[in-house]
Amino acid sequence: MSIISARTGWRFFIAAAVLLSAVPARAIEEPIEIFDAHLHYNWEPKPYFQVDEVLALFRKHRVTGILATSRPNTGTHALMDAKADGLWVVPFIRPYRVRPDIQTWFNDPTIFDLVQDEYKRGYYRGIGEFHLSGKAAATECVKKAVDFAVANDLYLHAHADDEAVEILMRHNARAKIIWAHTGFSLAPSRVAAMLATYPQLWGELSYRSGITGAGGALTPEWRAMFEKYPDRFLLGSDTWISERWASYGSIMAEYRGWLKQLPPGIAKQIAHGNAKRLFAKQ
Repeated sequence: MSIISARTGWRFFIAAAVLLSAVPARAIEEPIEIFDAHLHYNWEPKPYFQVDEVLALFRKHRVTGILATSRPNTGTHALMDAKADGLWVVPFIRPYRVRPDIQTWFNDPTIFDLVQDEYKRGYYRGIGEFHLSGKAAATECVKKAVDFAVANDLYLHAHADDEAVEILMRHNARAKIIWAHTGFSLAPSRVAAMLATYPQLWGELSYRSGITGAGGALTPEWRAMFEKYPDRFLLGSDTWISERWASYGSIMAEYRGWLKQLPPGIAKQIAHGNAKRLFAKQ
């Protein structure tokens, strides 16, 4: 090599090093953004965090969107009113005024009045999270809520077993359901069968067991399901109690731990892409 070419090569090396050093570390290491599709900002009688503290928590953990619900709906109003930069709030109507409503809402006609009144605010995209088990989903009150959701192009966020989900679908075949917890510990084969049967069913993965095994590795069953249905899953924190807010960062870190084990395109869909597609502003 000549002295001139050696000098040229050295200058190139130095220039490349300078350019690489100018790239912020954050741009290289920034974690995948997450849309939290199961968030409760309960206001009963007051929230665990103030609004500004909640917004700071989202920024810290790169949560760029939330499916917002609260009991009562006051907390959702507060998140909407905050109009926070960099945070997309997708509000759902919670059909509860107080916690005991969980056990009775499906037979309580006044709950449908609550849903209708809240809907008049003009910004809601869904109803839920609500709780149903088995044939409790078969009531007239529930059917009215499902039909109202379909008529107004709203999603249903159902904390339900597979029997209740099927009843919801029978109420109205056009229902769009986000399945909170995706059946908890329901066998993956049954989850896959539900997804195959109901194309307007999406699984939200908070508290879902069996996704990872020893050392945080994805289990073969769930890896296969994510690869077969990459457009059918969402992530969520389910901040239903104060402890979930206190561990918010570790919840997001756990998701990112197994998302890294998937092909990048699938990881992005589950982390935020599916939510952006489902709730895209009309």
